[in-house]
Amino acid sequence: MEQQTGNGCWKKTIREYAVITVSILFMVVGIYFFKFPNNFSFGGVTGFASVVSAMTHWSATQFTNIVNIGLLILGFIFLGKDFGFKTVYATLVMSAGLEAMEQLFPISGPLTTEPLLELVFAIFLPAMGSAVLFNIGASSGGTDIIAMIFKKHTSLHIGTMLLLVDLAAVVLSFFIFGPATGLFSSLGLLAKSLMIDQVIENMNRCKCFTIVCDNADLICDFIINELNRSATVYEAQGAFTHHEKKVVMTTMKSAQAVKLRNYIKKVEPGAFIQITNSSEIIGKGFLSWN
Repeated sequence: MEQQTGNGCWKKTIREYAVITVSILFMVVGIYFFKFPNNFSFGGVTGFASVVSAMTHWSATQFTNIVNIGLLILGFIFLGKDFGFKTVYATLVMSAGLEAMEQLFPISGPLTTEPLLELVFAIFLPAMGSAVLFNIGASSGGTDIIAMIFKKHTSLHIGTMLLLVDLAAVVLSFFIFGPATGLFSSLGLLAKSLMIDQVIENMNRCKCFTIVCDNADLICDFIINELNRSATVYEAQGAFTHHEKKVVMTTMKSAQAVKLRNYIKKVEPGAFIQITNSSEIIGKGFLSWN
């Protein structure tokens, strides 16, 4: 039993780090090919990298890597054991990925003549990667490390502080790159925040069933044996007919919800079913308190 538990933990760890690696690669592609060439100045360290690169002619990739490594060192100094290894790994993969892109695919300007199209990819790819990382309790480092430090040692509102950092980079882009790039960066800052929240919500979205029925045993057997979920059953009474009913409450992923709905239609088409969406369910089989 202990060996099986150990193997399960190793598989989970390998899966998590594979997800981190793929997520970071999505972010690297969005940053290197779409964000840096267009001087879009939103999103933490990489946002400032565009500004610093224009002011000093220093490579945006080199600036990002040096600052990220510096923030890692600060993280170890101020956070100690609380500093997550996932964040360290993600930061190192980010630095290595950007450096590899610069060596393998050197570019001197935007890929297309459509800045709005490139802004979409500069927002979507990093936002999707960030959302996946946040969802498994990791981050890509950068200004997230600053947030972790301030969260531990001060009572400042971290979200507001990080927003001010991002806004500073956007404001500088107006003066350095002109109104067009500044406006694109402003739009990117707003859209990225909204997209991260939306992606996380969609990833965690589940269907919550409240089923008023007569054949609760059949439905529960299907939920347990076919869908590998559980349910809560309690007695109820119809307010108009006063007939005894059973109420089955269960929660599952969207794909499983379709199967359950089709099964109920087959075995008890007269059942009353209420289905609601939820993106934050805490408990066994879903999100944990950690």
